[in-house]
Amino acid sequence: MASTAATPTLKRRESTITSQGDQLIITPLGAGSEVGRSCVYMSYKGKTILFDCGIHPAYSGMAALPYFDEIDPSSIDVLLVTHFHLDHAASLPYFLEKTTFKGKVYMTHATKAIYKLILSDYVKVSKVSVDDMLYDEQDILRSMDKIEVIDFHQTLEVNGIRFWCYTAGHVLGAAMFMVDIAGVRVLYTGDYSREEDRHLRAAEIPEFSPDICIIESTYGVQMHQPRITREKRFTDVIHSTVSQGGRVLIPAFALGRAQELLLILDEYWSNHPELHNVPIYYASPLAKKCMAVYQTYINSMNDRIRNQYAQSNPFDFKHISPLKNTDNFSDVGPSVVMASPGGLQSGLSRQLFDKWCTDKKNSCVIPGYVVEGTLAKTIINEPKEVTLMNGLAAPLNMQVYYISFSAHADYSQTSTFLKELMPPNIILVHGEANEMGRLKQKLITQFTDKNIKIVTPKNCQSVEMYFNSEKMAKVVGKLAERIPENGETVSGLLVKKGFAYQIMAPDDLHVFSQLSTANIIQRISVPYSGVFGVITHRLKQIYESVEPSSEDSDDGPSILVHKVVTVKLGSEKHVILQWNSDPLSDMVSDSIVSIILNITKEVPRVMAVEETPTGTKKTEEETNKMERKVIYALLMSLFGDVKVGEDGRFVVTVDGDVAQLNLVSGDVESDNTSLKERIKTAFRRIQSATKPIPLSRPPS
Repeated sequence: MASTAATPTLKRRESTITSQGDQLIITPLGAGSEVGRSCVYMSYKGKTILFDCGIHPAYSGMAALPYFDEIDPSSIDVLLVTHFHLDHAASLPYFLEKTTFKGKVYMTHATKAIYKLILSDYVKVSKVSVDDMLYDEQDILRSMDKIEVIDFHQTLEVNGIRFWCYTAGHVLGAAMFMVDIAGVRVLYTGDYSREEDRHLRAAEIPEFSPDICIIESTYGVQMHQPRITREKRFTDVIHSTVSQGGRVLIPAFALGRAQELLLILDEYWSNHPELHNVPIYYASPLAKKCMAVYQTYINSMNDRIRNQYAQSNPFDFKHISPLKNTDNFSDVGPSVVMASPGGLQSGLSRQLFDKWCTDKKNSCVIPGYVVEGTLAKTIINEPKEVTLMNGLAAPLNMQVYYISFSAHADYSQTSTFLKELMPPNIILVHGEANEMGRLKQKLITQFTDKNIKIVTPKNCQSVEMYFNSEKMAKVVGKLAERIPENGETVSGLLVKKGFAYQIMAPDDLHVFSQLSTANIIQRISVPYSGVFGVITHRLKQIYESVEPSSEDSDDGPSILVHKVVTVKLGSEKHVILQWNSDPLSDMVSDSIVSIILNITKEVPRVMAVEETPTGTKKTEEETNKMERKVIYALLMSLFGDVKVGEDGRFVVTVDGDVAQLNLVSGDVESDNTSLKERIKTAFRRIQSATKPIPLSRPPS
């Protein structure tokens, strides 16, 4: 479970910022209080994600890129691309081929197919007016090999980051991504539309409410006209213009809204025989390839198109012809031309605009959202003159109509979508600052009693949030077959994968994880030529559980210590220890070895003390050092963390609690009473075990 513990704060991003602990950082590198170059950076618990990788259509060269210099591309784990439009995908070849990025890239199947066509067209069109190309056709081809595909609703995991996607409407293949890191869910909508049109499904409502929703705000508080009203106005303008002998220019991107408008025009022409002598051209170098892609992904479209496809291909237009370039265009009489790109910045649409803009019989229909800084945005305001591509000024006499078929959510769709999800944190991106500000205020009013935080970061301005995450382990397999009693301990292996924890029996390890178990049997031989009963006697002084082993045979006696280590007499000169290796058994075996070696040295020590009185003091000092080493080794085997203090006392640390043992007096100082008694008992047993045995009466 995860819940926000602090209000989101806005900070100017510095390149040195890194995520630590429970701090989540979201930074727009593009589309922050602007439309264009969508790219949003997110970091949480050491995992980093990039949503989208677009260019700004109003700029060229490096100026069109997101602010990649604000991040370390090599640190990005996953890059998720929502759809193929230039402002969401066109800087991807640059990022993959010209930076240190080495993570994984995902998009849907349809997006990947159209991405290649769109960007190839972008490179060709850009060569007309841009000298400093960001990448070339070869970079696009190389980037294709690095892009992996994801199906809608398919859950993938990369380096502890879980993610899946939903249908977003908008354009063919468009996706909304839900990302889950350590139980914190973030939804990135990209561009989406909750309205089903002639060929696309509406965006889905995710079944999970995210902790954070990063959502587009393109249309702010504006409301779209009803679809039937927009279609009638669109066809009326075109019919009226061509009836008067004029030409109609419809600047649109090669893929996306173009297909929607072509469906409308082809149907309208079929219903109006008087227009059959007026040609409609789809002027894009990719016209045929685009149609092939759309025909391939019929099953990704709505029921209307799929049902129609059963009878005939709806994209096999009867009244529309492709037009690759203006060289072969016989510009005589009325016509309708849909040409790319949509912003009238360059390419076929710009060539035709320059040619037709001075004739008042002609019309230009802007069919979707236009970005600030583009010629399309400029002519909506109907200036008296425009600057042509050759630099000369010309009067703008043609009629300009803005009839939005843009498949972006309006205020009604946005507010309803958020009301369904009720995310506690909303981050608005992909909108002009004024529109975004108005939307923020209206949403604050709508959710005034819901304690929902809404922020509108600018480019490179970080949103910081803090989440308190409770770590929970899920019991699986055999251990989950029975519900434990209240207070009962569940014992098993704790397995961590990414940020998920599971407790399972060792036998289930290969079933629920990619791990498997193996037993390592350790066996060592220790020199010993004394009586085996001495070893048994000493071990019983330290360990509560010392019993005859089932391995006891005619070969010699054996004992089982602490139920884990078997000690067996191997021959007259050595004993054998055997155990299944694990941390506890290893410590027990170490302590047994220390005791056996200490017993071996006791007889020479006693004889030295008795036979050389003049050297007694030196021998006792050496003996004391040996005793300290043995005591130290045994304490280490029992408690793990033992250090020697400056005053000679042993400092024992267990689970953060500290105790100090005085070897001379046997006193123990500790705030933890339980630990204090454990160390006293252990030291008493160790002293008893290391005490010399009288030579005249050895144990039998």
